Amino acid sequence: MQTVIKAADAADFLALVPALAGYHPRRSLALVLFRKKRTAGVMRLDLPADTDLVDRDAYASTAIGLACKVPDVDGVAVVVYTDAGYRSAGDDPLITGSAIVDAVETHAHACGLRLVDALCVASDAWGSYLDPDFPREGRPLAEISSRAADLPLPAPAEDQGTQLALPVVDLAEKERVARALLAIEDYATRLLCEAAAPPPTPGRRGRPGSAASLDPRAIVAMEALDDIPQLLEDALGMPAEDLDPFASAALIWCLVRPALRDVALAQWCDGIVAGDLALEAQLEWQRGGEYPEDGARRFMGEGRRPDPDRLKRARDLVRALAARTPRDLRPGPLAALGWLSWALGQSSHAAWYSDRGLEIDPEHGMCQIVRTLVRAGHLPEWAFERP
Repeated sequence: MQTVIKAADAADFLALVPALAGYHPRRSLALVLFRKKRTAGVMRLDLPADTDLVDRDAYASTAIGLACKVPDVDGVAVVVYTDAGYRSAGDDPLITGSAIVDAVETHAHACGLRLVDALCVASDAWGSYLDPDFPREGRPLAEISSRAADLPLPAPAEDQGTQLALPVVDLAEKERVARALLAIEDYATRLLCEAAAPPPTPGRRGRPGSAASLDPRAIVAMEALDDIPQLLEDALGMPAEDLDPFASAALIWCLVRPALRDVALAQWCDGIVAGDLALEAQLEWQRGGEYPEDGARRFMGEGRRPDPDRLKRARDLVRALAARTPRDLRPGPLAALGWLSWALGQSSHAAWYSDRGLEIDPEHGMCQIVRTLVRAGHLPEWAFERP
């Protein structure tokens, strides 16, 4: 059931924008999309740190180009959120962000979009770029917060970057996960060595270093890895805090291996059947076959809209796993976290996670891919579908 809220004036509208976006935009250009008189969502772009140096035409073209991809959108309201003061410095100060807004307005008109409004929320006041009779010093920010308190929708308490940092994890828990990873790796290595070794000579005892000397929890974890899609599906339905160190380690073991990480992303995107197919595709590719084009296109954001609830649960799970992962292995979970954020339309988050991964491993392929997608302004096709 849709909630219909009518904004009586600009202050009402500005009080509503964070509720529509799900966060308080900060240092942002927000585009509120309209289908006739109703809103159709909010797009957010980072506000350039220096609007004098940025290519404003290219920036505005990207912003409006993204808006035009959303079906049936015929109007857009522009809101600049800045930490600067309402008026810029100089002999004849303009409202902060005026040059950017002018460029966005030009491109909106060129694309046939009506400009519903253009507003600024600065550190000391708010105001309008379009109303020449608006008070020169703007109006008090308290007007917006007082209207927000009366909305029937919950007001978000966080900005778009609040949840970027990984959860804080106890050092002892990190150590337990690291030891579990070593035990699983040790067991996996022994299994491979035993598979490659010649059979024992008749009459002799078995080779030293058998599974009997291993932590039995590592054996259980490796048994779970015999059915990776089921392991991934079970983890998706479990709160991350309920995962024991060996369960966490088994999932991390998958995420640090590109082939298994891709299976996880395919499954968390489209379900356990997709995971089975992705795993078979990876095995076929390792046998010398070709990787299916459909799978590659999916990772580039093509195809039907995934279930956003699955993606959000996967993102929260991988955030928790990344926080538990030893630093040298963390780029794997961070790459998965970056792609899941990108798939949810959170490009700023995707960029942050991929950059953190590249700080550890500058050559990490998936982190590089995610960063390239974000820098190119490329979003998945489903981000523009009408809900």
